[in-house]
Amino acid sequence: MKIKNIVMAAMFAGVGATFTSCEDFTDLSPIDSFTDLSYWKTTDDLKMYATNFYGLLSSPSSTLDATSDNFVTSNPSSWLFNETTVPTSGGGWDWGWIRNCNYFFSRYQKVQGNTNDINKYVGEMRFFRSLLYFSKIKSFGDVPWYDRDLKTNDTEELYKARDPRDMVLGKVIEDLQFAIDNLPEKKNAEKGRLHKDAARQQLARVCLYYGTYMKYHKENPSGTWNADKLLQEAAKQTDAIINSGNYDIVKASDADADTKSVEGYPLAYANLFVMKDHSNCKESVLSRFYEEGVLSHETGRQEGGNGLGMTKDFIESFLMKDGTPIYNAGSGYKGDNTQEDEIANRDPRLYQLIDNNHKPFWLRNNKQVQNKMPDCSVSGGVTGYPCTKFHSADETQWQARNTSYDWFIYRYAEVLLINAEANAELGTCTQDVLDKTINQLRDRVGMAHLTVNPVADQKPINYGYELPNLLYEIRRERRIELVGEGFRMDDLKRWNAMKLLENPLTTLGIRVTDKVKEQYNEIYAFDSSNTRVYNGKTYLRIYAESYDDAAGRKWSDNDRRWLYPLPIDQLALNKNLTQNPGWTE
Repeated sequence: MKIKNIVMAAMFAGVGATFTSCEDFTDLSPIDSFTDLSYWKTTDDLKMYATNFYGLLSSPSSTLDATSDNFVTSNPSSWLFNETTVPTSGGGWDWGWIRNCNYFFSRYQKVQGNTNDINKYVGEMRFFRSLLYFSKIKSFGDVPWYDRDLKTNDTEELYKARDPRDMVLGKVIEDLQFAIDNLPEKKNAEKGRLHKDAARQQLARVCLYYGTYMKYHKENPSGTWNADKLLQEAAKQTDAIINSGNYDIVKASDADADTKSVEGYPLAYANLFVMKDHSNCKESVLSRFYEEGVLSHETGRQEGGNGLGMTKDFIESFLMKDGTPIYNAGSGYKGDNTQEDEIANRDPRLYQLIDNNHKPFWLRNNKQVQNKMPDCSVSGGVTGYPCTKFHSADETQWQARNTSYDWFIYRYAEVLLINAEANAELGTCTQDVLDKTINQLRDRVGMAHLTVNPVADQKPINYGYELPNLLYEIRRERRIELVGEGFRMDDLKRWNAMKLLENPLTTLGIRVTDKVKEQYNEIYAFDSSNTRVYNGKTYLRIYAESYDDAAGRKWSDNDRRWLYPLPIDQLALNKNLTQNPGWTE
């Protein structure tokens, strides 16, 4: 039973709602309701304080990749089409949670207790501070670094200029290294709380992000951390997780998710994301735990019915089951006259990620029920490819605030993908590396193995630069395996790959053929107002014609959207702050 984890999960859920509301860092009260004289006595005080920060970790959502080339939203993204304006206030430039971290660091020394127990919670708090600052530097670049809670009379610090991004990055890494050194091993950690492997995975994520960002943006910093050293650290940390033997890629059963598979179409991948209990799931490095009738979320209600659809471009990225790119000669690809043709003999994750007749949409009286055709309305899966990754066939999971399956905060599959990519970037990706990483993911769904010399894609997506075949395939694997989990836009940024957004197929849906029109006859009408002809084929168009090939989809090397704008009120308050390039009031 998971019930003993529910109290902590409830605290996690409540704190997340306040995260973006803390903007005035000079007048915030500390998050605890006790005085300094009555608090800071025992390690339980440290634990209680740290628990309030768990809401900063990933929580259930069906829209994490909405702003990317993987999905189309029912309304155009102001960010992707470059229609965003500078905010008057807010916009992510808030320091309340960082101040609350530093409030802890200024006081925890008062606690009497075992040094290891104390440092465990210091490790948790340094982990959370690293999360906050990692998010800040990804968003804004240079930001002020604070390692103590400021008072209103700390005017020099309050009104200082931004510190260099690379200096802050070094502090983020230091915080995570401290966490790794002082957090317990997973087997000794309280279920649901941070441990060494979660910190290792987060450090590897940070290092992969900036290792590749520096490489593909041609940055060559003079400090401790350059691209190669960051990539080496990413490989090192993921090697440690892999070699621990604590984790594995799980083939989730129908029993794990209360599902009934269609014969010949197993759901070993799909069932993982609607698995009711992660307590013994070896793919979980760290999870959130939920319990029916006690603590729940609403992802099951939202998934596939939130006006979000997978793009035609994303669907075309899936290989054939034997590992051949679909447009290569002799691939066996049947084309896209119908959904059945499009799915046939493809990577099995395709039929497990979208609504189709080989995956039950409902399970009624233990009988499978499928939709006649996938929803392509503006309130459903707008492209005709509604994502069902977090959709359960159990209708009780669709009720308002009644989804009770657990949520991956850190998933082992990401560890394997980081390891493969870091090694490929360093030129150290051997067949042994592939077999212990990418091919573990492929084995789950019965895909052919990736080799160090994969066949070249004869119709590759355009990154804007040449890419070795192996690295191209590792990036493809990452895109497919982690879709919907919130990584894609960060990946495009760090790879300097915004050229991918210029492909019209990143805003289009299903191909509209006579057969498709016949199938959708009673459900949806296609006409010139909602279709577009591209390369001689007709596709479902979601946005008005004025958005076709819009200039906003094209990014330049100095595009303002690499970083977010600072809010107007903060620039007015602190004259030492400068606006990020390209943003004007």
